[in-house]
Amino acid sequence: MRSDAPRAPLGLKIAALGGLLFLHLPILLIFLYAFTTEERTYQFPPPGLTTQWFGVAWGREDIWPPLWLSLRVAAISTVLAMILGTLIAGAMARARFFGRDQLSLLVILPIALPGVITGMSLRSAFGVMDIPFSTWTIVLGHATFCIVIVYNNAVARLRRLSGGIMEASADLGANAFQTFRHILLPNLGSALLAGGMLAFALSFDEVIVTTFTAGQQSTLPIWMYNELIRPRQRPVTNVVAIVVFAATFLPILAAYYLTRGGSDTAGAGK
Repeated sequence: MRSDAPRAPLGLKIAALGGLLFLHLPILLIFLYAFTTEERTYQFPPPGLTTQWFGVAWGREDIWPPLWLSLRVAAISTVLAMILGTLIAGAMARARFFGRDQLSLLVILPIALPGVITGMSLRSAFGVMDIPFSTWTIVLGHATFCIVIVYNNAVARLRRLSGGIMEASADLGANAFQTFRHILLPNLGSALLAGGMLAFALSFDEVIVTTFTAGQQSTLPIWMYNELIRPRQRPVTNVVAIVVFAATFLPILAAYYLTRGGSDTAGAGK
């Protein structure tokens, strides 16, 4: 690092530190109160620290069904998003047709709309088509925005790829499947994996759309919301919050490291 690099003003440093504390201090408090000895109230500082609530959470039978449902929904939604998002990205990045820009806007619209609007529209559609609430209705709701995540990653990488490498593959005798397997997939691999991880993280902790599409089912975030309204053991809710934090933060962190060098793709700039 250059020693003569300009230094940020002190006021800017203080403002940046204040912004970071505002964003992350509540998360640290959740971690802290997962270890408190007080069951009902939030005293600060906590009267004591204990790890007993992790054992209590492990033994709570009402936590496991929502956890498995959340994992199942997130996994299925991610697979659907990776398939459909990649196919749409391929069409948008390589094909030229009338209305392409308008169609691209429709693809990314679900993630721009408020979750309440998406949830209400899906619930109305399920009612009109007489579709009963199930795991699949939640999956369909989550897939609407998970597809956008994968699509954005895939189309950005495809647009950086030179079309010449696919033409060269065809000139060398490769068919469409061989070109996809040996040329496109290696270049799209990290982008698709990152998009899948982000989609999984967003699906796992989704609340608003799930509320409208789950019926009487309960995913883990909905279970946490109900526990905050009618608390039985507050520290247990904080323990579950740590699990949700890890399940979302780790994929997002991995996605960041996978895509930060995404511009270095084969054929880029050629």
